[in-house]
Amino acid sequence: MSVFLQISDKDKLYIGEYFFLIRDRYPVAPGHTLIISKTLRSDYFDLTDAEKQELNEMISVAKSLVEKEYSPQGYNIGMNCGETAGQTVMHFHCHLIPRYEGDMDNPRGGIRHCVSGKGYY
Repeated sequence: MSVFLQISDKDKLYIGEYFFLIRDRYPVAPGHTLIISKTLRSDYFDLTDAEKQELNEMISVAKSLVEKEYSPQGYNIGMNCGETAGQTVMHFHCHLIPRYEGDMDNPRGGIRHCVSGKGYY
């Protein structure tokens, strides 16, 4: 059973038709939020078309909730699909990571840093 299916409703920030939102238990930034499928799906490529459509709405809801508590200057949106890509929980979840001015010396390259040596160009 997925650890995500054991999350209590009281810990959920928002519940949609196909997804729910929680704050990440190991946040990399204040407000780090997870969008998690209510049905066990392995990754983004396993989602139905209806789920993919709602995912866009849930990203916007998550952003609105973050902005009620925090004032980020940017965001990273990330999904790890498969062990080789760094996925450790094989249940679909999307990270909405707020970014703050000064949280890195040089943020240029953003997500490109997931492969060593490829972030700077």
